[in-house]
Amino acid sequence: MPLRITFRQLEYFVAVCDCGSIAHAAQKINVSSPSISAAIAQLEAEFGLKLFVRRHAHGLSLSQTGELFLSAARETLEKANALNQLAADVAGTVRGDLRVGCLLTFAQIVLPRLRRSFVDLFPEVAFSQFERDQSELFNELRAARLDIALTYDLNIPADLNFVPLVELSPFALFSEAHPLADRPYVSPVDLARYPMVLLDLPMSTDYFLSIFSSLGIRPEIAERTRDMAVMRSLVANNFGYSVANIRPLSNLAPDGQKLRFVPLSGSVRPLNMGLLMSEGAANARTVSTFIEHAKNFIQNDDTFHFAAS
Repeated sequence: MPLRITFRQLEYFVAVCDCGSIAHAAQKINVSSPSISAAIAQLEAEFGLKLFVRRHAHGLSLSQTGELFLSAARETLEKANALNQLAADVAGTVRGDLRVGCLLTFAQIVLPRLRRSFVDLFPEVAFSQFERDQSELFNELRAARLDIALTYDLNIPADLNFVPLVELSPFALFSEAHPLADRPYVSPVDLARYPMVLLDLPMSTDYFLSIFSSLGIRPEIAERTRDMAVMRSLVANNFGYSVANIRPLSNLAPDGQKLRFVPLSGSVRPLNMGLLMSEGAANARTVSTFIEHAKNFIQNDDTFHFAAS
């Protein structure tokens, strides 16, 4: 008898395996938990297999059979995506799934506008976005959970390919009341005398601190946060200055307080914003089309305030 399963059921199963629980998978892929539970139950009933061991205190863990099934499910989904890509290539259209990651520090500024412009041109692409820190982007690209990612050239490993899009020099953020807020530029030496609000994310932290350590000085870290919006509000309320490479489109912090942006002087290494992908990923028509679109969009759209001025 023919199998009565769907690719969607397989996708839900793989998402649960990747996330470690139905609840986390539901949040990640924006599907209700009951829908995912039903899909897994249907798979188990259709194949007569027990894919998960259910423990009340520890949630779900893959059974030995489930481990084998997961490998086959991933392979099936990859082949299905390849068929979809082949059909698109033959028809000369751009369609299929596109899973785009973006670095947390600038996702809110860049990704929604870039996504809107892309899907308006290519409505047959099923675009999914994921905000991650740098190390998470590396891991998910390697695991093929992302097709491509928008990020900085921070500690890029040799097995991933980086395509630079735009160079961004660092600048300081101040409240209006900060003693350095009215200067045309500031140096790391100037900043080191004042409290700092550090955006504390993997690899980003090392970059921000290197601005000071390269001169043999240490910043006075008063606050740490992993959230860009929280950092801006702390700065705007005069808990310290901070350093960033991409300027918000407004000079207001999320709580409505005003910010000042001042360029850093001296030999401070800029960051390149660009696209990161696994080797060979650009061979897919959907990915290559997104690369070209992102190049044109980011380099030519002057509504993005990449400079500190």
